[in-house]
Amino acid sequence: MSMMSATTTGADTVAQKGENLSEWIQHHIQNSHEWHLPGIHLHLPHFHPIHFLGMEIDLSITNHVVMLWIAGLIVISLFTLAYKRKGLAPVGFGALLEWIVIFIRDEIAIANMGEEHGKRFTPLLVTFFFFILTANLMGLIPLFSTATGNVNVTAALAIVTLFSTQYFGIKEQGLIGYYKNLVPHGVPLYLWPLMFVVEIMGIISKHVALTIRLFANMIAGHIVLFAFLGLIILFKTFLVSPVSVGFGVFVYFLELLVALIQAYIFTMLSALFIGMSVNPEH
Repeated sequence: MSMMSATTTGADTVAQKGENLSEWIQHHIQNSHEWHLPGIHLHLPHFHPIHFLGMEIDLSITNHVVMLWIAGLIVISLFTLAYKRKGLAPVGFGALLEWIVIFIRDEIAIANMGEEHGKRFTPLLVTFFFFILTANLMGLIPLFSTATGNVNVTAALAIVTLFSTQYFGIKEQGLIGYYKNLVPHGVPLYLWPLMFVVEIMGIISKHVALTIRLFANMIAGHIVLFAFLGLIILFKTFLVSPVSVGFGVFVYFLELLVALIQAYIFTMLSALFIGMSVNPEH
């Protein structure tokens, strides 16, 4: 009887540790109304939600909102301080920024949109790339969090791409011409209603995938990283620290690569979707 009691107690202890680890991971990846700084818990402004057309809109300033502001300021500072030099070619870090901008213009924008539209949309794509990359990398720095690990943030970025595809597609081809070109040529007239609905669903699903891809990759990497580090909390012994920290460091460097790749993929797919809308013949 005592052995069964001890076994049950041990199982409960392990389960409790697992729950604590789960709560610890969730605490580090979820959005909150606090920003934890060394020795300070900064409480961010919380506003009463606005009720509009049956919806509840919360405009409170959260941790991820602050991260977005900081990421925006970093990107603006990069291109106002390091990149732009009056009458002179950029040097040092500015030269690296210029190389990346030229790469995005030539290999992403022009390659997917053509010469005219590629140069026209380069500023948008450059902003996408550097803003997403900065937000991704900030999550790997202590005291900061990953705003792109919030599905609302990635959805907002994808909506910018969605509105761009629709607005500029209609602007280039006209309202009727744009939606007429959604249906492939040669489709029988009686299949037009079905194909039109299918194409509209395809447009929506592509941008939903754009949302989920960035969100899922960033949140998954952080969960894995915290899970490895949390083994020390789970077992409450430093004997597992070589394995825990070793794999954690490996995942950390992998996350650096993922942050760059996801910024590139989002920018590339945005260029592809916009290019398909303004150049239907391609």
